[in-house]
Amino acid sequence: MQEFDVIVIGGGPAGYVAAIRSAQLGMKTAIVDEYIGKDNQPALGGTCLNAGCIPSKALLDSSEHYDRVLHKFAGHGIRAKEVDLDVPAMISRKDKIVSTLTRGVAGLMKKNKVTWLQGHGRLELGMKVAVKPHKGKAEVYQAKHIILATGSTPRMLPNIQVDQERIVDSTGALEFQEVPKKLGVIGAGVIGLELGSVWSRLGAEVIVLEAMDDFLAMTDSQIAKEALKEFKRQGLDIHLGTRVKHAEATKEGVALEYEDGEGSHKLTVDKLIVAVGRKPHTEGLNATEIDLLIDESGYIHVDEFCATNIPGIYAIGDVVRGPMLAHKGSEEGVMVAERIAGMKSRVNHDTIPWVIYTWPEIAWVGQTEDSVRQAGRECKSGTFPMRACGRALAMDETTGMVKVIADAHTDEILGVHIFGAAASELIAETVVAMEYQASSEDLACIVHAHPTMSEAVHEAALGVHGRSLHI
Repeated sequence: MQEFDVIVIGGGPAGYVAAIRSAQLGMKTAIVDEYIGKDNQPALGGTCLNAGCIPSKALLDSSEHYDRVLHKFAGHGIRAKEVDLDVPAMISRKDKIVSTLTRGVAGLMKKNKVTWLQGHGRLELGMKVAVKPHKGKAEVYQAKHIILATGSTPRMLPNIQVDQERIVDSTGALEFQEVPKKLGVIGAGVIGLELGSVWSRLGAEVIVLEAMDDFLAMTDSQIAKEALKEFKRQGLDIHLGTRVKHAEATKEGVALEYEDGEGSHKLTVDKLIVAVGRKPHTEGLNATEIDLLIDESGYIHVDEFCATNIPGIYAIGDVVRGPMLAHKGSEEGVMVAERIAGMKSRVNHDTIPWVIYTWPEIAWVGQTEDSVRQAGRECKSGTFPMRACGRALAMDETTGMVKVIADAHTDEILGVHIFGAAASELIAETVVAMEYQASSEDLACIVHAHPTMSEAVHEAALGVHGRSLHI
């Protein structure tokens, strides 16, 4: 029986990063993954690279280019005639990007001498992992340490049957070969807004049905209010406080029934995307037999260092508590590998950034103003509108704002929320600031190049103490 120091089950961003770091630290490492790509070949990278983060961003970028040609170039004195839309070419470009990155991950495994065991991984008693390939018999491997990184799967609604033709999940929504005339989206979270934005920009009439009464409740309410207004202006027909009672695929499309505060409604769309979140993927792990603790929501129970109740077994990424974010899983993978090697690494979950890749983008880190006040803590905030930023005006990207929230007494930055162009990049410096427990004055004292979008962050930090210079 072959033995490894570390066996990682799951080849997504959490798993493959954990494997790389384990190998870098001198441990004999194997990674187990069963994903089969569109070309019917095994592919590392998990949902993120194959059917999530990367392909969705590729389509978001393509659709934004198309939207700019139609609606924004004229303002720059650029006029295009007879603009053609080739959806299959967009999908093909997306697939090439995915293929490039997944091959890159496979190359990293080879470079770091990580053994790739292709197949389904199942835990066995005595720190063993059985790997069942798609063809052939299972083989059993011995491990000194096991890292579970099996990711997540789309959450489904009990009254809706996904067929990946008319009614699709987030994966199917990346494969449309033509723009639906009328598209329904259940869920106005990160996934629903991003996918809805793609097809809206390309010409679809998009109706978004969200069960929550509040829009983007996890973001600061001031930012969420501005974002909702902008997305509606862009054409997303967003309905809050709705409950979808039934959806059925027909020859003509999809027939829906939903209710809200005004009563029951019927709606017919050409395609329907179910984007109501994701759930931990732990099926087939054999958790019950080895007494691995999993809670009622399907998450593997871990401590602050991602150790499970079984000595030597760890769990990271989407299968454990915390946000389902690729970068969060990757950092947990690094931490676990380093702790196995005797280091004292840790992950600060309070400074993990979030991003929604609509346009404008939404990014945030830390707490909202409402959550700070609800916790009984006094705070101050500073805001700065993008319309007052010279670089944003030059780019014709004046929608949005930056908000910095700080403790009223110590001035420690407690949260930063950004709605605007390149928010995904602008949030990085504020994550660094919070990681080092900087004050809003610290951020305000840093010289920011002019003219740049980052000046909006600088001005918002100045605004915490009423010192903004350009509003």
